[in-house]
Amino acid sequence: MMLSRRKVLFRLVPVCVTAVLAASSLLAQDSPVRKGRKYKPPPETSKITVQVSKKYNGKPIMNAAVIFNPYKDGKDIGNLEVKTDPEGKASLDIIPTGSLVRVQVIANGFATFAKDYQVDEATRDISIEMLRPREQVSSYRDNTDAPSERKWGVQEPVRPKSAEQKPDSSSSPQSSQPSPSDSSQQPAPKQ
Repeated sequence: MMLSRRKVLFRLVPVCVTAVLAASSLLAQDSPVRKGRKYKPPPETSKITVQVSKKYNGKPIMNAAVIFNPYKDGKDIGNLEVKTDPEGKASLDIIPTGSLVRVQVIANGFATFAKDYQVDEATRDISIEMLRPREQVSSYRDNTDAPSERKWGVQEPVRPKSAEQKPDSSSSPQSSQPSPSDSSQQPAPKQ
């Protein structure tokens, strides 16, 4: 039984087309010309955990602002702020490994803390003990470790009271004439 030329062509064409497509796809993978972006893997990151506590009693400080400011190769990467939880812990796991990180801690009623840390390992635990505010350094007197005279928060200026100040007439009304209720209690003048 002999097949006609037309039937043979219809059977061979799909086989040839499939072979050509497979060969072209194999050749295209080795092609040096590619379109699109190259994949760049993200840098390795380190996890930093900061424990914030009070120096005088060791209790944790809740809601303290912990600010991370990483630098890598002399370039500022940006800054991130995290609040501490009820145990006084704040953690961040996106700091690039090998970077210099400035850690700042700001808490109400405590002096601001700032220190630089070199992060070369995968995890880093930092313990920070916060101090009460201290007096500013002065060239006129020695304020070393002296407690602050000013309290934290909004300060009202101290206004000395002068001896010449008179009481305000609006705050304590004084009348020169007796009121009608006072005249009924006084004895009537004799004639």
